[in-house]
Formats: sequence, structure tokens, C-alpha cells
Amino acid sequence: MEREEEGFTYLACQQLEYAAGDKFRITLEHPNRYLVVQMDEALYPSLVYVKGNVWEYELPLSYKQAYPEKAFVGVKHYVTARYATDSEISQYRNLALNAHDQKHDSSAFPHAHANVETRNDPTFFARNAIDGIYANSSHGSYPYQSWGINQQADAELTLDFGRTVELDRLGLVLRGDFPHDSWWREVTVVFSDGSEERLHPVKSRSIQYFDIHPRRVEWLVLKRLIRGDEALYPALTQIEALGRNAL
Repeated sequence: MEREEEGFTYLACQQLEYAAGDKFRITLEHPNRYLVVQMDEALYPSLVYVKGNVWEYELPLSYKQAYPEKAFVGVKHYVTARYATDSEISQYRNLALNAHDQKHDSSAFPHAHANVETRNDPTFFARNAIDGIYANSSHGSYPYQSWGINQQADAELTLDFGRTVELDRLGLVLRGDFPHDSWWREVTVVFSDGSEERLHPVKSRSIQYFDIHPRRVEWLVLKRLIRGDEALYPALTQIEALGRNAL
């Protein structure tokens, strides 16, 4: 059963088993809107910015290693989508967070992508770094998914906001499966306005915050990642980008 009200829709069912290739499609009356979506009860609701009029969410049945075991299984489901409120849109928050990001650009933002992902393994996709899961004392399948760089020296991660945002603080959660993992003692952040910041994390499993010069940007890139020791496997569990939408 599907029900629609002004600005809100849900899908509720008791006899539907998902299959490979299934997707949800949300069509907007007007383009470029903020939505709050939850495509499975096991995922956090996400505030996303949809470019254009259509957003498609392909169920990640082939990528299940990076999701909770109970996600997208069984025959009973409840899925929701609604327009975000003005207060949700304007509040100061982590603008990187999107539990519904997909490997490929789906027109919903924020979106993370990278020039390398270890073995093309879903537990090392760039999207894992913005899914809101902070567990970092191990590596591999959920809840320890991360962005893995396959030991590639020129690894870069791009965080695309899809619109202009105002940022003044960044947060990094480095994966800390020591001694298997290394860590980064220097991270360069390049912004869409052409400016750069150099961050200097320490060897820690805790989230590390960095105040930055306030700026209006559409995307940022993490690059020139310098290892802090000789272990082979540095990785990123989460990135936070704190600020507001530029309204």
C-alpha cells in the first residue's frame, strides 16, 4: 500500500521480497529540493538535496557486506520520504552525512566518490565514509566498513555537496585497526573555490575536529595523504563537514 499526502509519502507492505535490480524512484513536482528519506528501517533517515526532479535509489543487494544484516531482507517493509522543513534545511549540522549515498551519482547529495576503492570491494567504497557509522577498531564488513585506498599513494576522495554550502569545521575518523592499519599525519583538503587547508591528524580512534577558515563551496577533495608510520593500510571511517546550506 502506498499513501501520499502533501509533502509526504510512504510505502508499507507485508508480502514483498526484494530482488536484484529493484529500485525506488521519487519524482518531485519542482526540481532541486531537500528531502528526508528512509529507504529501509535499518538505515538512518537522511536529509538529501535532490538535483532535478527525479531521484532513484537502487537497493544495494549486491553490496550487502557494508549494510546491517537486517537491511532490505524479509517481506515486511516500511519506506518514507518527505520534504525537509525550513528549520532542518537551515540548521548547523554535518553536511557530509548521507546513509543513502550510492556508489554512483544518483542526483542525491551529499555524494562521495574516489579515484580508488580497495579491490572494488563494497566494504571499502567511498560512500562508507559518509554513512554515519563510526566503528573503526576493525576493518571489513559492517559495522567496520571504511574508505580503503588499496595502498595507492595518489588516492583522493571527493565529497560533492551538489549545491553551495558554508563550512567552518571538518571532522575525521581514521580507521584504527592497529597494528594492521596506518594513519595519516597530513591530509590536504582542496575546496571548489580553489583554496586549500592542511590538516594534521594524530594516531587516534577518536573523531578529530579541525576548525577551518569559513568558506562557501560546492565540493571538497581529500588528497596528498601522508602516512604516519610504515603500516600498509591507512583508511577513513568517517568525514564530517560542519556548516550550513547557503540559502
